[in-house]
Amino acid sequence: MENAVTERIEQQVRSAFPDGAIAWVQVLQYGDDPVVQPGQTAIRVFFDWPGRSDGKKADPKTVHAFVVANSAALDVLRDELPRSIRWVEFRPESPAGAASPHGLSYRITDRGQQAATQHDVPENLTPVMTRLGPADLATLDSLIKAGIVNSRAEGVRWAIGRLREHPA
Repeated sequence: MENAVTERIEQQVRSAFPDGAIAWVQVLQYGDDPVVQPGQTAIRVFFDWPGRSDGKKADPKTVHAFVVANSAALDVLRDELPRSIRWVEFRPESPAGAASPHGLSYRITDRGQQAATQHDVPENLTPVMTRLGPADLATLDSLIKAGIVNSRAEGVRWAIGRLREHPA
């Protein structure tokens, strides 16, 4: 993604919030973070919060207070950011200026795609979560880049289907 586009997206995010509310913005592409899949763009926003300058630690109430206080701005971003951005994550800025603890965040997800209806998802599919190492992720991502599958989840289903068709 071109630097000018990244800067424009960052400015759009910042302009939705009151001055000083946003500490910094990361525009992420494939390769910047393992959770960003090939062809995706995502945004990670670090927000300032009361007590940070006093050295306090953020907790779930910190994130909740940010979401409640900025619900209108979050709605604007959900509606107005380019659909190519798959998700936007908001994390409290840590007192030292480093990233906040993993998992302490609020996400706007499923950007750029319609929500699945009951009729779109077969009843016989069970959601499964797994953790993959770098080599396995690279293999799945190569299936996406080759146009064989559209997502990592679809890639795992595709691979299991091949194993079922041709057992060892």
